[in-house]
Amino acid sequence: MNTVRLEIKNRKGLKLRAYLENPANQKPNNFAIFAHCFSCNSNFNAVKNISRSLSNHGFGVLRFDFTGLGRSEGEFAESHFSANVEDLLDVAAYLEKNYKSASLIVGHSLGGAAAIVAASKLKTVKAVATIGAPATVNHVTHLFSHAIEDVKQKGDVEVKIGGRPFKINQDFVNDFSKTDLPEITKNLRKPILVMHAPFDTIVGIENAHQIYHNAMHPKSFISLDDADHLLSKSSDSIYVGNLIGTWADKYFPEEEYKMISKEGEQLVGHLNLLEDNFTTSIQTKKHSFIADEPASIGGDDFGPSPYDFLSASLAACTVMTLKMYAERKKWDLQEVFVYITYSKKHSEAFTLDTNKPTKIDYLNKKLKFVGNLDDKQKQRLIEIASKCPVHKTLITKTIIETTLV
Repeated sequence: MNTVRLEIKNRKGLKLRAYLENPANQKPNNFAIFAHCFSCNSNFNAVKNISRSLSNHGFGVLRFDFTGLGRSEGEFAESHFSANVEDLLDVAAYLEKNYKSASLIVGHSLGGAAAIVAASKLKTVKAVATIGAPATVNHVTHLFSHAIEDVKQKGDVEVKIGGRPFKINQDFVNDFSKTDLPEITKNLRKPILVMHAPFDTIVGIENAHQIYHNAMHPKSFISLDDADHLLSKSSDSIYVGNLIGTWADKYFPEEEYKMISKEGEQLVGHLNLLEDNFTTSIQTKKHSFIADEPASIGGDDFGPSPYDFLSASLAACTVMTLKMYAERKKWDLQEVFVYITYSKKHSEAFTLDTNKPTKIDYLNKKLKFVGNLDDKQKQRLIEIASKCPVHKTLITKTIIETTLV
């Protein structure tokens, strides 16, 4: 998973701060847009957790701050419901122009209502997921109902929403009564997932019932049990993200991965220098990986480094060899942990016969066994760990022949 920071200009010329969460292989199968809750922003933990969980299901997820919120330009009074929908449409246009059309919109609270309306206007959107969403747009006005009379008399008024001060005006108040969300939901005719906590004290569970009742099939409902409205517990928001990803699998079949030709060999590594820094695609007959360098040496850290893969190869071969040996001996070996650290050390640290001191490659391998084993069995397993094929390859002379294809 990798986060790319973006700035997107909306139709009013205001810059919206956005973040694109990519899956680990940097190759999203589909794109989703996340609409955050009323007066929230894209950096809320729940927003990040849901977006990143979705990226594990192959989605590129664009989360952004609505006008006047978070790090986006504009005033909060400009962030009325219609403006939220417009921001969603502008973000969708940016995605289509620079990446690929969004096919899923996810919305939390009032963002869920905006997601339904935006999805009704975007032909490319195939499905919608709402989390704790109201069934009507004007439901949110209860948060500032105490100030509505003041707005009529004074114009701009400062109110507190969620403990934070915001300025609102008459246009802001009036806009929440302009949209007939129940009718739009009835006419949506796209797969919709309605998620709601039964004890939500901000947007009651009856709203989920109304949305579900208004929507046409295919539609699904998932109860979020004891979660609160803002999904304050990380476990709840991660759960939500994973559920949406699983639900979406039915409507977004994974695209066939385009394999790079191995030219008849066992493995191929490929780096496109025009598009990537050090990010390298590695493919075997049935599997693909991403290798990279850490940011500390100029990489993007999208995947393990080459030496991480070297250590991983040794660790994997070690545990597999120990499993086979223990099973053949019928020993009670239940789990094996192998800890590997690669470094360079001076030859003087070892009793090596060298003409002059030099630095040599050093792999430190530590083992941990779980099971009912005596000391003699443990000692034998330590010896076997040094006999795995990769271990032997690393300590014996290896010939690497390089030719041009």
